[in-house]
Amino acid sequence: MGVSSALPSATLLLAAAVVLAFSGVQVRAATRHYTFDVQMTNVTRLCSSKSIVTVNGQFPGPKVFAREGDHLVVKVVNNVPYNVTIHWHGVRQLRSGWADGPAYITQCPIQPGQSYTYRFQIIGQRGTLWWHAHFSWLRATLYGPLVILPPTGVPYPFPKPDEEVPVMLGEWWRNDTEAVIAEALRTGGGPNVSDAYTINGLPGPLYNCSTQGWTLFDTFRLKVKPGKTYMLRLINAALNDELFFSIANHTLTVVDVDASYIKPLTVDTLIITPGQTANVLLTAKPTHPNTSFYMLARPYSTTQGTFDNTTVAGVLEYDDDPAAPSLHQLLVLSPTLPRINDTAFVANFSSKLRSLASADYPAAVPQQVDRRFFFTVGLGTHPCGAANGTTCQGPNGSRLAASINNVSFVLPTTALLQAHYSGASNGVYATNFPAFPLTPFNYTGAPPNNTNVMSGTKVVVLPFGTTVELVMQDTSILGAESHPLHLHGFNFYVVGQGFGNFDPVNDPAKFNLVDPVERNTVGVHAGGWVAVRFRADNPGVWFMHCHLEVHLSWGLKMAWVVQDGTQPNQKLPPPPTDLPKC
Repeated sequence: MGVSSALPSATLLLAAAVVLAFSGVQVRAATRHYTFDVQMTNVTRLCSSKSIVTVNGQFPGPKVFAREGDHLVVKVVNNVPYNVTIHWHGVRQLRSGWADGPAYITQCPIQPGQSYTYRFQIIGQRGTLWWHAHFSWLRATLYGPLVILPPTGVPYPFPKPDEEVPVMLGEWWRNDTEAVIAEALRTGGGPNVSDAYTINGLPGPLYNCSTQGWTLFDTFRLKVKPGKTYMLRLINAALNDELFFSIANHTLTVVDVDASYIKPLTVDTLIITPGQTANVLLTAKPTHPNTSFYMLARPYSTTQGTFDNTTVAGVLEYDDDPAAPSLHQLLVLSPTLPRINDTAFVANFSSKLRSLASADYPAAVPQQVDRRFFFTVGLGTHPCGAANGTTCQGPNGSRLAASINNVSFVLPTTALLQAHYSGASNGVYATNFPAFPLTPFNYTGAPPNNTNVMSGTKVVVLPFGTTVELVMQDTSILGAESHPLHLHGFNFYVVGQGFGNFDPVNDPAKFNLVDPVERNTVGVHAGGWVAVRFRADNPGVWFMHCHLEVHLSWGLKMAWVVQDGTQPNQKLPPPPTDLPKC
């Protein structure tokens, strides 16, 4: 079923090659070219059709392939009536911040009828990442896998699978998602939830009006051969939901998360938040079992509001055996997933992830810290401000908001990176983002009487090479919720996590500074905290935000400005000539 990621896409062109050295092995690094035609495409799901935004008419979009060390050149042509940007989620973008993609952070959007070419190199990363739109809610359908193999001749640090298969988890709305978020922002309330989850764009047989039976097209089917090993490249591309994932009667061995190798972890079920990726090994049974097996994904949620409480199913089936009965006669087994709000399972799974921390793949955890930050993350409110006496649909007639350290981020009209590079930041952003909450309170206890948050475009400025420790603390102002936080431009090490209020005296003594997991997206536990460390060794402006799109829309985001270093290879290059203008 899966297409081996060892073979590059037929659409890419090999334009140039240079000789590099990786782990003592001479390898050839390629420049790989893609063209993304962003276009409207008519798609039918759940017995109804609508026009969605796609790349090259594909949903999900095309696989982008590279080897570690390769250069990627992707020309994006905008042929839809919306502004568009593309973010290469998890790519570090070392000194290539102009290609990172978040709208009004590193670039102005690509306007209808215009184009922009993203140019960047994959440095020191291998595994599964992904690309997606980074403007409004377009990433509901505008996304695809980014598969990074090791250099030629460099093996995986685990048994080589027989086949590799991208598995993208997503959401599907019958309505236009741009209309959904526009209505929510107009009323100040929560947006309508999705109608289904999807596996590789397909909702599966458990939904009303989805295709029934085994022979039609709305169900993702993974065909396997007895005794073979498959690597599933899992990606959570959902807008708003963390998802449990499991396959009936099969174990999954996690060997890589967010394109970083880990000590193998074998589980029946895993949790994956929006933005995260995981490579998992699946070994088929040694003989044909005369049975098919559901692979299921459903949400983990502690929200007090509504959410899409449904389950998507794909089918794992063994290749036809002449002696076996037909598929219509086979029993289909289903896995048992954790409870919807099983925070204990989520915490237990997360705590078991450990970096490989080997001689070839060391864990470069900062042992000393130059700057410490404590960020509260959570929901709040804005005063209604509606005209003509209209009542807003947030709590007590307010508008829903989200914030970090009580600052709800406002996107500027000039891209932050352009303002920083040109030295013209005055009036675009302020550099006084609070390193700690201005008004401390019992973050996971009784909420304060005043739930309003302030608004502003504020950043943190760091000298090149600063080592950072960041503690992110959930708040219970409008109810404790899990928040997947994504940092652009860097990987970080998850050195600690826990529940309740972070204790700056006792909790750091429990930090793992030996083999913590390395990620680009981490979930802040509902009613808890997470501590990460990273080195600010990438000059530019880097977005950090919640990867629940609704919380991002409400302002749960901020930016880090990393100044140039003293050496030429520590400085941000000038912008490309085709950088979109606002």
